[in-house]
Amino acid sequence: MTDSANRFARAREKQAAALLEDYVELIGDLIAEFGEARVADIAERMGVAQPTATKSIARLKREGLATSRPYRGVFLTDAGAAMADRVRARHRTVVEFLIRIGVPEHVAELDAEGIEHHVSEVTLRRLAGFLRS
Repeated sequence: MTDSANRFARAREKQAAALLEDYVELIGDLIAEFGEARVADIAERMGVAQPTATKSIARLKREGLATSRPYRGVFLTDAGAAMADRVRARHRTVVEFLIRIGVPEHVAELDAEGIEHHVSEVTLRRLAGFLRS
């Protein structure tokens, strides 16, 4: 595989992972706020139709990140909750870095949503180190 093909393949993998991470983070937020995450609420906040949210939740369940209960909602497994915590921390690091370099907070929040899923662990550690200095 060429370097170019490897870069594109990595970007596609990151994009697929980003969607799972967004769902896990949102489900964690809804559970913290309401005690559970209902599919209708997930779909509304993600800006997708309920069948689309249901399909993504099914993938989370296959990946061992979520469970659901009839007539209740969607809940995170321990692995899902840990992922949500990591995603939230990564998001905060990117936002704080962007704000520190002069990006307005509302823009930093928007930009971080894309950057956070594509930043490498090496870069993230450097950002965190920069913030500590």
